[in-house]
Amino acid sequence: MSRLLIVDDEANIRNVVREYAEFEEYEVEEAANGMEAVEKCRSRDYDIIIMDVMMPKLDGYSASKEIRRHKNIPIIMLSARGEEYDKLFGFEIGVDDYVVKPFSPKELMARVKAVLGRSRTAAPAAVQNDRLDFGGLSIDIAGREVYVDGKKVSMTPKEYDLLFYLVRNRGLALTRDKLLEAVWGYDFFGDDRTVDTHIKMLRGSLGAYRKYIVTLRGMGYKFEADEG
Repeated sequence: MSRLLIVDDEANIRNVVREYAEFEEYEVEEAANGMEAVEKCRSRDYDIIIMDVMMPKLDGYSASKEIRRHKNIPIIMLSARGEEYDKLFGFEIGVDDYVVKPFSPKELMARVKAVLGRSRTAAPAAVQNDRLDFGGLSIDIAGREVYVDGKKVSMTPKEYDLLFYLVRNRGLALTRDKLLEAVWGYDFFGDDRTVDTHIKMLRGSLGAYRKYIVTLRGMGYKFEADEG
């Protein structure tokens, strides 16, 4: 049985999520703020966390970063704010999904299932070439390292996954749905904006070599560059 931690300062939201989660046979625990969530994670292990953003004592973003310092637990962020900036910030600190309030409890449970599924089955794909060079952009897929003009670049886990998938399929036109399915592990519960947001982050990380990620208007993206 998977153990789920619900973190929200609103008791009614915790109660609704608990009801649906227990119906899906999850073992559920609750925390009313970020500080309590951090303390619980220090003493117990959880399979997934549903974390609200705006909470007293310690907000969800800060709590997520503190938890991730010690444990790699999948996190779904809840927020009443759905602006791109808020989602970007959440993805930048490594949250696995972002759900805007008000939300459908059934959809939230489906997202929980999807995140758990891909976190359990994630495994490094076979790589023919450990290291690929495209001018000043060097990509070490096996070592999960990227260098821009000789300087190592720090990216979020999903940025690495997205870049490596694009590179492995360089020259091929990839739809947003295909990228969602391949990188996030689901398509129905995905959102085109999730792909676009991560592409924007990835291009920012690649600097001058952002040009290698080509936008295919109305379709998706492809990685276009020659080795050497």
